[in-house]
Amino acid sequence: MNTLQDKSILITGGGTGIGAGCAAYFAAHGARVTISGRRENRLREVAEAIGPACHWVVGDVTVAQSRQDMLDAAIQHGGGKLDVLVNNAAITHHSGLIGLDEAALVQVLQNNVAAPLMLTQAAVPALEKTHGSVIFIGSVHTRLALSGRLAYAASKGAVQTMSRVLASELGPKKIRVNCVIPGAVATEINAAVTGQDPKEAKAFFYKLAHLHPIGRIGETEDIAQAMEYLINASWTTGAILDVDGGMGLGSTKL
Repeated sequence: MNTLQDKSILITGGGTGIGAGCAAYFAAHGARVTISGRRENRLREVAEAIGPACHWVVGDVTVAQSRQDMLDAAIQHGGGKLDVLVNNAAITHHSGLIGLDEAALVQVLQNNVAAPLMLTQAAVPALEKTHGSVIFIGSVHTRLALSGRLAYAASKGAVQTMSRVLASELGPKKIRVNCVIPGAVATEINAAVTGQDPKEAKAFFYKLAHLHPIGRIGETEDIAQAMEYLINASWTTGAILDVDGGMGLGSTKL
């Protein structure tokens, strides 16, 4: 049976939200996980809570040297190999077209599209050796046209298309590339969108259960379980997997 046992996994944006939750889940199932991010204190807290199976490294995915440092740390912690890259790090910006700041748009695209693409490029030699896989994170904002999320939705649409192109390009190297689209999960990035503190945002997101036909919002473990499938599904590549409790169906009303 395929498992996560002894898999070497690098998760960007691993200090909070989905990244931190996935790190905990993967480590609990036998993986050796390396998390990266910009805030040392958050990374340290997550890694200490998980235990020795989780290593942390401070880095900025938009900086080439930081990307290489992340990969080097993950390979070392993973016993000399890298099996999985999870491109989770992202930023958001709340604005519609009117009043959209060009610099903010460029920053979102740099962080959410260019940076994970270049990290994936740098990871190819290591992933080719293990016939590994890459997982990108899309967004339900590409399924539902919600006003005020223009830059973020555009970046995630690019990520989802990019993941399919990469699946085609990297298939001959036996590297699989897939993308997960989460629904409403109470994470820090979503709290930033609402302009609320984390506790208020979490309460707000739990009130969104009615938007999901399945009747609840998502937990980080739901996303981790989907990733576990993609990590082990050796004949699955180029998939865009909706893990959103049906939110993207648009069958419920705000």
